[in-house]
Amino acid sequence: MESKNPIFSRQSNGQQAWGTPTPTAEQLQGMYNSPSYAPPAQRTMTIDDVVVRGFITLGTLAVSAAVAWALNLGTVALLIGVVVGLILGLIVSFKQSTNPVLILGYSVAYGVAIGVVSHMYNDLYSGIVFQAVVGTALAFGAMLTVYALRIIRVTPKFTKFVVAAGLGLMGLVLINLVAGFFIEDGIGIRSGGPLAYVFSIAAILIGCFFLMLDFNEIEQGVKAGAPEKYSWLMAFGLTVTLVWIYLEILRLLSYLRD
Repeated sequence: MESKNPIFSRQSNGQQAWGTPTPTAEQLQGMYNSPSYAPPAQRTMTIDDVVVRGFITLGTLAVSAAVAWALNLGTVALLIGVVVGLILGLIVSFKQSTNPVLILGYSVAYGVAIGVVSHMYNDLYSGIVFQAVVGTALAFGAMLTVYALRIIRVTPKFTKFVVAAGLGLMGLVLINLVAGFFIEDGIGIRSGGPLAYVFSIAAILIGCFFLMLDFNEIEQGVKAGAPEKYSWLMAFGLTVTLVWIYLEILRLLSYLRD
């Protein structure tokens, strides 16, 4: 039955609607045999990608810290670095951004802050910064070995414990900060006393456990075929954790010097 729709009726004739002749059987076969277009496959993330981005991120942080140290920048630069670094870090964390500009901006800002803090500590305790850097490198190497040998396995239960412990530490820091406005030394976790020793050691251990979560995240991302750009996000996570461990080791060493 012939359709009453003028468009369908035109397409049912020997000519197509826009005047192009209907392809012959040979032409159809040629179209079928011709290779179809496929967009280029997106390259997936590898361990090497994470290593390279990690060196870039940590290298940027180290260079900016060295510049801040050499220029002997003061408290104002420290505050600006902390605030800018915190804002950029929160943006990257909550948006899961892979933008290298934001991530390297975080490295520069926190590098300035770390350079100023390190210079202050080194003025009080000569050589303490070198010891803290070595301690951080040893912690990284030890946790990488523990993870690679599967001495401790990153299970969902382990992950929940580490995240809960990290949130607990941040809660204690905030409580201590608020209490410091009313009580000298707050609740004592940063006063240099026995409680401060326990808190710093716990903070270092939990920071090391977060390194294991970072290693597991990288491994799972590689296995899942995550896009290459996510190597920036993995490098950012490692940098944040290493900064945490370094600052806590620096503080603990200052307690031991006192």
